[in-house]
Amino acid sequence: MIASVLPTYNRAPIAFVRGHGSWLEAEDGSRYLDLGAGIAVNALGHANPDLVATLTEQAGKLWHVSNLYRIPEQQRLADLLVEHTFADTVFFTNSGTEAAELAVKMARKYWYEKGAPDRVEILAFEGAFHGRSSAAIAAAGSEKMTRGFGPLLPGFRQLLWGDMEALRAAVTEQTAAVWVEPVQGEGGIRPLPDADLQELRALCDKTGTLLIFDEVQCGMGRTGRLFAHEWAGVTPDIMMVAKGIGGGFPLGAVLATEAAASGMTAGTHGSTYGGNPLACAVGARVMEIVAEPGFLEAVNRKAGLFRQKLEALVAAHPDVFEGVRGQGLMLGLKCRCAPADLVQAAYAEHLLTVPAADNVLRILPALNIPDEDIVEAVERLDRAAGRLGHG
Repeated sequence: MIASVLPTYNRAPIAFVRGHGSWLEAEDGSRYLDLGAGIAVNALGHANPDLVATLTEQAGKLWHVSNLYRIPEQQRLADLLVEHTFADTVFFTNSGTEAAELAVKMARKYWYEKGAPDRVEILAFEGAFHGRSSAAIAAAGSEKMTRGFGPLLPGFRQLLWGDMEALRAAVTEQTAAVWVEPVQGEGGIRPLPDADLQELRALCDKTGTLLIFDEVQCGMGRTGRLFAHEWAGVTPDIMMVAKGIGGGFPLGAVLATEAAASGMTAGTHGSTYGGNPLACAVGARVMEIVAEPGFLEAVNRKAGLFRQKLEALVAAHPDVFEGVRGQGLMLGLKCRCAPADLVQAAYAEHLLTVPAADNVLRILPALNIPDEDIVEAVERLDRAAGRLGHG
């Protein structure tokens, strides 16, 4: 008999009832140190008092009115995002998947309005993850996500990750946009080198092609800058944001330049819940905190400490780990074993981690994780690696 909750997840047999900072408490009262942060969502930790106060205050005033009316909280968050990024305009969604759908529509509508309705192809990359909607799985193209869901939406082509020569050859007069994660998350914590991002921007400028960045996982301070592309000194035309932007409350957004968004006029897109007062009030507070002087400097300092200790961990367990990769507090341990085995071993040490492709274990802690929790986390990882019988 099928479960009342559709069984599309291989869930661990653990249920959490409360959290604080980087710690979660299970039903039996046991405590777990969380290095997953809800897959890079709880950017400021669990039950962050600032976010709890903001949500509680807003919940006592107004939850939902729909986008038939002006929403002051939405305007405030949009203004903050425009102030701190390349963008001229913002559309709010409930998730990264919804943001992906709009990014595709926006790019194609741009060319339609410019008199090139056949310029619809979007180039994406092997290992990408842009969500699980029909457009997002067609863009990623992997058998794991597409098998059984055909026919796939046309208009997407995948290139090898980091193959800039292939990308240069692939851009034609039918190419509407290039869609890329500056740091792949699900694909195995794979940063695209700054030089490649710079070349990509130059190629798009030369050919008029739109550049779409997916910063759902690598954005909102995760890499030590507000958005990962800032390290390369380039900007996109369209960008997807979600996960950390709500600090745990469901929220996503598409940021765009005025030119890229020029085709999106009244009636061309919408969302019932997107940009609701609850989500935007919390998102604005997250933005204020992450943009505070010193916050990202602290993220980079913590990232340095974490990476140093992870490098020592790799050296201590050469039969378990190959190396450390990533940027900021978006880190990955390249494993010689199946990452799922290490995840299970970490459960026994009351430590939560997240597997990824390319034999990588993701380390995605809260951005404000205390130093002592970093030390404790690596000690637990050390014991977990020992449980596998190596090192």
